[in-house]
Amino acid sequence: MTKSELIARLVERWAAENPGLERELRYNEMELAVTTVFEEIARALEQGRRVELRGFGAMAVKHRTARTGRNPRTGEPVSVEAKAVPFFKTSKLLHTRLNGG
Repeated sequence: MTKSELIARLVERWAAENPGLERELRYNEMELAVTTVFEEIARALEQGRRVELRGFGAMAVKHRTARTGRNPRTGEPVSVEAKAVPFFKTSKLLHTRLNGG
């Protein structure tokens, strides 16, 4: 699912669950909300904080140290710099849903 597909689904769901509201939530407003959520998650990860979404999972940053790797084609040693990588762990609830529980 792409970001635009997510936004469209949220707008559809909002309209279906709130038929009595005078003003429908427009696509642009939902796009702003989704973008803001993603930006705040990214900002928290940049600051080294952990983000937990109950029932969905937790995101964190793991730091990998510098090491010497191997070029798979030639077998020569290659220097690999230290880096930070995003890490996602599913919640128990999501894991159960994905595995038919």
